[in-house]
Amino acid sequence: MYEHLSNPGAVRRILDKYNIRFRKRFGQNFLIREDVVEDIVDGAGITERDDVIEVGPGIGTMTQVLAEHAHSVTAVEIDRDLVKVLGETLSGYDNTEVICGDILKTDLNRLVREKGEGRPVKVAANLPYYITTPILMKLLESDAGFESITVMVQKEVAERACAGPGTKAYGVLSLAVQYHAAPQIVLQVPASSFMPSPNVDSAVLHLKLYKDPPVRVQDPDFLFQLIKAAFGQRRKTLVNAAGTGISGLSKTCVSEAIAAEGLSPQVRGEALTLEQFARLSDRLCRMAAKNDRSSPEL
Repeated sequence: MYEHLSNPGAVRRILDKYNIRFRKRFGQNFLIREDVVEDIVDGAGITERDDVIEVGPGIGTMTQVLAEHAHSVTAVEIDRDLVKVLGETLSGYDNTEVICGDILKTDLNRLVREKGEGRPVKVAANLPYYITTPILMKLLESDAGFESITVMVQKEVAERACAGPGTKAYGVLSLAVQYHAAPQIVLQVPASSFMPSPNVDSAVLHLKLYKDPPVRVQDPDFLFQLIKAAFGQRRKTLVNAAGTGISGLSKTCVSEAIAAEGLSPQVRGEALTLEQFARLSDRLCRMAAKNDRSSPEL
């Protein structure tokens, strides 16, 4: 096995050997603390029965430890230069595979199907800050059958994912994450744990995916259209935000639906739970059907 890379000296030797420079466009920050790497793998609950998909392995710091715990690791890396590095740093691990590609363009269903042996598939990743939400949502919205997703993200993003109604951090991301999974922050990671150090601290977010969403709605797309409208103008009441933020939806209809749900006419979106948004969404859909509409646009 190759030496563990979770220390500054080892990282620097690899980068110098391959003449690798940190690339801001890929959001590259390499972990340099072995205890943090071990804690991430522990937080992800990786065991020898699991197949793991790692997003953005970098030089293989976490990949090595994942490989020592999992049945197999498939790492998707966008930087071709780092793929060459991984050929060396993972040479001692026969249960790893590196794919050069963009995770946003990767067919996750096919990737999981190719495992084909029915083992749990878990995702682990150190997500670049500049593209965290698109990657996270692709993973959550995939029907590839992931058991869990464990990601290192900006601390603020992790807090938003776990936030509840009535808090400043609560918003579209909170509801989107909680529709698909049960979120938990398992580790706080200071900026000094990386090379180069980012400007903010990070956190490890563990997401246990639901087999079925915790709420059932007639039209999930409309549910999130309603949620996005509510938080797109979060200082406005829900009546005004939804009534002006969704094409064809009148303030009168929103007002009637809110009243029927027993909510204050002055309620704002930040006060509603996922369950309340779901009930309101379904009520608006029923009102649409009653008016012989084919969509929930009223």
